[in-house]
Amino acid sequence: MAKLKLCGIRREEDVSYLNEFPPDYAGFIFAPTRRYVSPETAKMLISRLDPRIKSVGVFVDMPISEMKKFADMPDVFQLHGGEDEVYISQLRKIIPEKCEIWKAVRLKVPEDIDRAEILSVDRLLIDAYDPNEYGGTGKSARIDLIVNREIAKPFFIAGGISAENIAEVNKLLGGRAYGFDVSSGIETDGVKDREKIHQLTEKFRKELI
Repeated sequence: MAKLKLCGIRREEDVSYLNEFPPDYAGFIFAPTRRYVSPETAKMLISRLDPRIKSVGVFVDMPISEMKKFADMPDVFQLHGGEDEVYISQLRKIIPEKCEIWKAVRLKVPEDIDRAEILSVDRLLIDAYDPNEYGGTGKSARIDLIVNREIAKPFFIAGGISAENIAEVNKLLGGRAYGFDVSSGIETDGVKDREKIHQLTEKFRKELI
């Protein structure tokens, strides 16, 4: 059964929309982007989430010394930078055993997946490549680089997904994606849109679950 992650949550209104139309995961971005949320705000927002929704913290090359202040916050640690096996091993030592670690792949060439698959992470998140941004760009991932290859680890697909194309993306992937990660596809003018969240979650439940 496919999973749905809605990312870039940063307002109380966003949490109320998710509680009304619950996805499986809610993403909070702790990297310096326009969707950045402070640790204090994220902690408050997570406390107001429907307990069925798991929280995902999104990090980009944050030093392990700084990661310690997040150790008891999200259910999942999503690494979106150049984090390697040494970093992942260090992170495992400071977070609760129940927490998962995901590694994002900014897919440019097939070898990007090969490098991520050998890491000791629980899942991959395959996203569009952009030389200047670490996700949330609205660009579509290179589905053509995934269609005919085996991916051993469970993976999310991200990049340009919306209510209009999520069923098509699922079909192209032959239903192999563990989950779908959506951010810009549920926004209007850079802000989370209740109606778009409603449309996406309704489409997801009708056609993908």
